[in-house]
Amino acid sequence: MAVLQRFRVLIRAAQRHSQWIERQSGITGAQLWALQELVESPGLRVGELAQRMALHQSTASNLLERLETAGLVRRNRSDSDQRVVLVFSTDQGSALLAAAPSPARGILPEALRNLDAASLARLARELDHLFSNVRSLDKEFGKQPLPFTE
Repeated sequence: MAVLQRFRVLIRAAQRHSQWIERQSGITGAQLWALQELVESPGLRVGELAQRMALHQSTASNLLERLETAGLVRRNRSDSDQRVVLVFSTDQGSALLAAAPSPARGILPEALRNLDAASLARLARELDHLFSNVRSLDKEFGKQPLPFTE
């Protein structure tokens, strides 16, 4: 039960931070994280942004649509290949990011980035074992497979 309690604490802390980000900046924590990625690496493709944020590409695309509507990002077609869309922060988006609270990526992604490689690998292995057990239980009780991957 102590481990379950730790998961709940982590989730609540991440939710509280995201809500605080939204109150302070006027955009969601995920939107602020996307701005952070675009300021650090201008001209990302939607798929590249999705990968950096561990999101499905359609989720990243919807997130960018809201940011674009707010005037915080702009999309440009690549000069060399018109099929490729590159995304950039606008001046307004960069200014919002500069004034926003930190960490822009959120406390859980930032805490994971702060772990050394060995600790992160150990955590990933242990979570893989947990996910495997959850999948087995899920199949045993006839539910749909869970959406996470190995």
